Amino acid sequence: MSRRQRGWIRGIAQTALTGLLCGLMTVPQAAFAAGPPSAARAMPKRAEKQAPLTEQERVLHALNRFTFGPRPGDAADVERMGLDRWFLEQLQPEKIDDSAFEQRMTQFPALRLSQSQLMERFPSQAMLRMTERRDLPMPHDRVQRAILSDAKYEYDLKQKALATEKQTQPEGGMPASMQMAGATTDADMAGNELNKKGKLKGKDLIEPAPEDVQALLAMSPDQRVDRMVSMRPEEMLAFKSALKPMQKLLLLQGMTPQDAEIAESFMTAPERVVGAEVLDERLERDVFSERQLQAVMTDFWLNHFSVYLRKNQNEPYYLPGYERDVILPHAMGKFENLLVAVAQSPAMLMYLDNWESVGPHSDQAERAQYAPMFRPNAKKQAPKGINENYARELMELHTLGVNGGYTQQDVIEVAKCFTGWTIDKPAQGGEAYFDEARHEPGTKIVLGHKIKSKGQKEGLEVLHILATSPATAHFVSEKLAVRFLSDTPPPALVNRMAAAFLKTDGNIRAVLLTMYRSPEFWSPQVYRAKVKTPIEFMASALRASGADVKNPLPLVQAMDRLGMPIYGMQTPQGYSWASDDWVSSNALISRMNFALVLSSNRVMGTRTDWPGLLGDSDGAVLIPDAQTENRLEIALLGEPATDRTRSTVLAQFDDPTAQQSAEEAFKASPSQSDSEMSGRFMQTKAGHTPQQQGTGSPVDTMAGLLLGSPEFQRR
Repeated sequence: MSRRQRGWIRGIAQTALTGLLCGLMTVPQAAFAAGPPSAARAMPKRAEKQAPLTEQERVLHALNRFTFGPRPGDAADVERMGLDRWFLEQLQPEKIDDSAFEQRMTQFPALRLSQSQLMERFPSQAMLRMTERRDLPMPHDRVQRAILSDAKYEYDLKQKALATEKQTQPEGGMPASMQMAGATTDADMAGNELNKKGKLKGKDLIEPAPEDVQALLAMSPDQRVDRMVSMRPEEMLAFKSALKPMQKLLLLQGMTPQDAEIAESFMTAPERVVGAEVLDERLERDVFSERQLQAVMTDFWLNHFSVYLRKNQNEPYYLPGYERDVILPHAMGKFENLLVAVAQSPAMLMYLDNWESVGPHSDQAERAQYAPMFRPNAKKQAPKGINENYARELMELHTLGVNGGYTQQDVIEVAKCFTGWTIDKPAQGGEAYFDEARHEPGTKIVLGHKIKSKGQKEGLEVLHILATSPATAHFVSEKLAVRFLSDTPPPALVNRMAAAFLKTDGNIRAVLLTMYRSPEFWSPQVYRAKVKTPIEFMASALRASGADVKNPLPLVQAMDRLGMPIYGMQTPQGYSWASDDWVSSNALISRMNFALVLSSNRVMGTRTDWPGLLGDSDGAVLIPDAQTENRLEIALLGEPATDRTRSTVLAQFDDPTAQQSAEEAFKASPSQSDSEMSGRFMQTKAGHTPQQQGTGSPVDTMAGLLLGSPEFQRR
């Protein structure tokens, strides 16, 4: 990077930091000449608005809080409809036509399958091991058999390579490949040894002739798939190693989504197809669904009842059903129904380990005491006993809150009530069920309530007690108020929301309506006072720019770089909604860089059209002047920017290396390993690959600077 480029990045970053940290750019840029502000400095308050909100501001405020940000034309549509009517419509998502979004979701056919169907079509490594032990028969379906055979062949090669490498290591040493995070799943190259990144590499592999590869690529899409299915595993491995990156794209050109999934299963690890689609659909719902309040609430509950994608090899297979069947249909309904659905979901049972919980006096535990007398290995297979993880998080994070009045003894008693809530054959995508043999018998005392021994109904009784508790009503209402209103919501409003929660048996619509109708929600002091989380920032940038997304995977990867990977919170408390947790120098610089690469079409698979956004004819060349900058302000912010932001944009927009510098800093283009993760999502369509030449137009830079501005960072 040149000195000019480094200086540009530093200048832009300092400008963004000055504005965001110090409130609408009220502190001179020179104050940061020595570097970004330290964490010890308190963030000065922004210049608070005093006058009541105008009708236009009320519309923008509602769109910024109850959606992932307004799209071009949204504010005008809401004004014509009437704000109250629009909000009541959003409270009833089932009445909103979302067919365009559903059509977009047809590109992810795997996500419509059940858990067991997913594992049959896209076998996990656990299933490969079961096949190796002959605990699982080979499928009769030709396609499924080919996918499983190919994955098993690569898995076996890799295990042999790892075993060989271990034998050659000095005593106490560790193979280099085992030190690489995620190395054990990248069997995308052929051979019988490992390279430094833990990937298989070819040694005696005879690659197909270039003309054979070209002949396959010249076939029709369905013929290509049929040919891949008919390949022997060793032939497929050699074919994959011979393909060049562009040929991988051509291989998938023109395939139906179903055929593309089959091809992907050969080109990468099958479970990665599922993982990639889960993440992509989550982002696309936030950006493109017309049922925006439902999408926001789905995001809220997925964070409230957080699960981690990489908990183990089975967790990704449970996430499609978790979002589709558990969270989404209950996001606007009764809290107790949602709580029960989450408790019975395989995703949560596995994430918080309740599926392994066994009562110490249960039938299974009693049998295990005598098993060693008859089976030598019985000790190794003995039940693990009671697991308190779910019971603790159920009360601390899902319902009562950390100060909700429960004790450690309550945690133990709740854990006893939920023994036996498990998963049938988890390695094969089984559903949740209640196993009476694992359940701890006897009466339990939870929060002063006596719960008699009655099997599965004990857990349901606990959930009812927690769902109807005043502490839960307050805890959930406060979290909603923090998400939608303020980092420090007025206690009086939270109390009214909690009262509505209790009066309506936990009706989420009633709680949201209470907040919407409160004077506190429309206070000038909360207008644009919340800092967006990374997912809110990205989704709002895509919506505000009217971006056309053909390839969501690079955007999903960008979420990692923005510090908020989707389904990526390892601990169960979920991500914070508070502004302070998202304000740091690195985070804000990353946002500015992303805004610039997005605005200049340097994110693969996503295209912006600034002339089209501003209503100009196709192919028009915008003049980078103050008038164009003003038009972009209204289009992206919904209202004029501050004088400081405007002067900064006009002073910086003509840097010829702006987008290239941002791309280099943000690493917007997927890496080689990222690309191999899911080949189908790298398909090229007209205008949907990063610009290979040029530096982007000054108007692109204008738009990127506005998307990275303090005004856009706040909602």
